[in-house]
Amino acid sequence: MPLITKSKTAEDALPLPPTLKSVPFLRDAPPKALKAAENETRYFSLPGGWELFGIGEPSDTIYFVLSGSLGAFRKSLDGKMELVGHIRPGEPVGEMSMIAGEAHEHAVYALRDTELLSISRHGFMTLVRSDPRILEKITRVIMVRMRQARKKVSRGSEPRVFGLLATSPTIDLKLRGRQLAASLQSMGLRVAIVGEEAVGMPANYFDELETRNDIVLLLATIGDSAWFKLTQRHSDRIWVFARADARPSSPLLPDDPSPARQFRLVDVVLLHHGAERPGATTSEWQRAADAARTFHWQGTDDADCRRLARVMSGKSVGLVFSGGGARAYAHIGVIKALREANCPIDFVGGSSMGAIVGAGLACGWPDDELEWRIRKAFVESNPLSDYRLPVVALVKGHKVDARLKEHFGERLIEDLPLPFFAVSTNLTQGTFQVHTQGLLREAMRATISLPGILPPVVSADRQVLVDGAVLNNFPVDVMRDVHRGRIIGVDVAQAPEALSADEFINPPGFFGWTAAHGFRSAPPIANLLMRAATVSVNPNAHRGLTDILIAPELEGIELRDWRDYEKAVEAGYEMMKQALAELKGPLAAIIRGNAAAAD
Repeated sequence: MPLITKSKTAEDALPLPPTLKSVPFLRDAPPKALKAAENETRYFSLPGGWELFGIGEPSDTIYFVLSGSLGAFRKSLDGKMELVGHIRPGEPVGEMSMIAGEAHEHAVYALRDTELLSISRHGFMTLVRSDPRILEKITRVIMVRMRQARKKVSRGSEPRVFGLLATSPTIDLKLRGRQLAASLQSMGLRVAIVGEEAVGMPANYFDELETRNDIVLLLATIGDSAWFKLTQRHSDRIWVFARADARPSSPLLPDDPSPARQFRLVDVVLLHHGAERPGATTSEWQRAADAARTFHWQGTDDADCRRLARVMSGKSVGLVFSGGGARAYAHIGVIKALREANCPIDFVGGSSMGAIVGAGLACGWPDDELEWRIRKAFVESNPLSDYRLPVVALVKGHKVDARLKEHFGERLIEDLPLPFFAVSTNLTQGTFQVHTQGLLREAMRATISLPGILPPVVSADRQVLVDGAVLNNFPVDVMRDVHRGRIIGVDVAQAPEALSADEFINPPGFFGWTAAHGFRSAPPIANLLMRAATVSVNPNAHRGLTDILIAPELEGIELRDWRDYEKAVEAGYEMMKQALAELKGPLAAIIRGNAAAAD
């Protein structure tokens, strides 16, 4: 759906405009200055979905939100508009560009019907000269937003009003709402549940609900009703509740210009009841709702409910694993330490061998099963030992294919208990590719396809995919786009082994080396290709985006040391335990069950 742009008719004068003193930033300014600035001030309303200003537009105005909500958006690499954060009542917008005299870096749209006050640069500077404290307040806002921009996330940008939409009257939405509210309240959060009894309420009723509560849940069944339409229009984010044993209509939601629909701020929550036969695939539900994410809720399981509550409140925990060959065994130790500490893990992602371990976690494998499968697949025998005369790659890859099929079978990424992604490198497009749907084993085959060692994967749409480590070995940036909670990152790719010059001086031919060594170890070309494929332009890229960074001491463990399992696992376990013991602040509060202290 194309973005709705602002027209001059958007700025309809309010019948009784508020005074400048109604803006918290300005209420302490001298009365004479406020009166002088009135001529430089405009009051207007902006319907939900309409643009306030666009990227690159010149700025000579600062705006203050009086009621409603705005959203700041940036354009992502794929050209889509990506939500950066919310601007709520009392907050300024456009302040950086106005003060710097530069064009806007972000576009700002009304996320619901919004009332605004605008002041020209001249009028604002008049107020600043009369009361320098105003500039001090604005400077603090700018500094906080710049800090959040460097982290690529704003804690204040969490959605607070959720529209819970039932696809069928057989779904007990009130029960689900009460369960979510109970989980949120156990975190110390204030929650309001609102149904169609709120039809006809004035706009300030919803503003007051947001002011008094941390989370507001609007419950509606999809249909042609005034309340359903209001719920779509007034929600920061929409969660579509659907039965896994049913089939969706397509499109699932009727056309609506609401901001949540316009900017694809929609998720699907699939409800599973026992051993029912799926009525449709998860991806069919996601496409029908045009949803960004899908979550699974088994029965009325409390663990799933708590996970959804953490996602809803911005308290979720994402775990990111880097690639690093055999060094990635350390991730298994990290998982063990996190489980022992009862640390919630709500999202998982990784690249290369880190994606393999992360996939096992997302499948729900317990510690003993994860260890057994990794040992069988990688430790007991080298999966990269079916060498051939290289034309496309050094090995055939048949052993890798067989082991991935043995351990991951026909699982689909979108059906995993935990939301999961893997990263590969798209040589056709020259960028990295994020896998969130489709056969898990195919995504795993792509993310570990080291160029020159394993043959690349050619996808159904004819894209040539190789190891994710080539372009994004530590995809914390991807995790930041998946959720807005805390991130634990484990990077095992630092300080790889040094290559010995001896084996590259007067090297024997392939048959000469094979006659001397057989297939007991990798030939020198394997070392060279692994190092060449995994050397990062910036080895510290994305580390600063983590809330906890784990970089285990793995000296002496080389990328291809597939049998050096125990040492790597122990290093990851000890490093994670130490980090948890020293942990303070928001993530410590989440782990200890006090999410209210996690802001």
